[in-house]
Amino acid sequence: MIVVAGEALIDLVPQGTGALAQLKPALGGGPYNTAVALGRLGSRTAFCSRTSEDAFGGALLEGLRRAGVDVSGVQRGPEPTTLAVATVDAGGSAAYSFYVDGTADRLFTAPAGLPEGTRAVSFGTCSLVLEPGASAYEKLLRAAAAQGLFTALDPNVRPGLIADADAYRARFLGWLPSVSLLKLSEEDARWLGGTPRQWLAAGPSAVVITHGGDGLTAHVRGGAEYSVPGEKVAVVDTIGAGDTVNAALLHGLSVRDALSPEGVAGLGAEGWRGLLRFAARAAAVTCSRAGAEPPYAFEVGEP
Repeated sequence: MIVVAGEALIDLVPQGTGALAQLKPALGGGPYNTAVALGRLGSRTAFCSRTSEDAFGGALLEGLRRAGVDVSGVQRGPEPTTLAVATVDAGGSAAYSFYVDGTADRLFTAPAGLPEGTRAVSFGTCSLVLEPGASAYEKLLRAAAAQGLFTALDPNVRPGLIADADAYRARFLGWLPSVSLLKLSEEDARWLGGTPRQWLAAGPSAVVITHGGDGLTAHVRGGAEYSVPGEKVAVVDTIGAGDTVNAALLHGLSVRDALSPEGVAGLGAEGWRGLLRFAARAAAVTCSRAGAEPPYAFEVGEP
């Protein structure tokens, strides 16, 4: 079982240009997209979050169920669902503004335990910023690491949500001793202001950096570095591409029985490049269609 912990929200995606373009609601949120992608790829997956009892919350849960994700541990509340308004530039890249005050996912509380058979837990995005939920997710991250579980972190930085950048950067560094796999975009890396070598020294077994259409690079403890190019595709938008990479990496590690520091260290050059190519392939499928629509296993083959 791979557990994904974090927010589920509604993306409002413009259907045209200009500030008053018609908006189409779509299921989203970085952790949510990661869980859906894992389910579609065939990993046994559970979602750990808190969603609204409103119609949007119901639709989010149904989307998880359709992907085969276990939602039995999802908390519910009467507060509204978080909304993220997307703007997409000419190259398909998306930026967001958020409506988060008083929403359900912010009131997440850490569960007493994780599902039986849990081998890995994935964290990231808004859920690690917005209190009081952020502290609950941080508590869960530290507890999972203390139990010896494999932990993955994608900070997926949203600067508009971060009131104190320096405090967030310090908090990020405090998470790293509890993180097995750190994945982030090169934009996130620049904003955070560190280097893969520094982050590896703090705890993770591997750091994977995405370079948009130019591919991915894995930095592994011990100094090894492996890169693959991106898959060429006609980009509709990039919504959910990074979340798909998260899922593809975790799914591929699971298939290789490598959800452990020893497993990561034992992949070697051939294993890492194969894993990264699989992640690039999966992300390209997501970029080829509108919104966060990650691929199914039959669309990307074996990891």
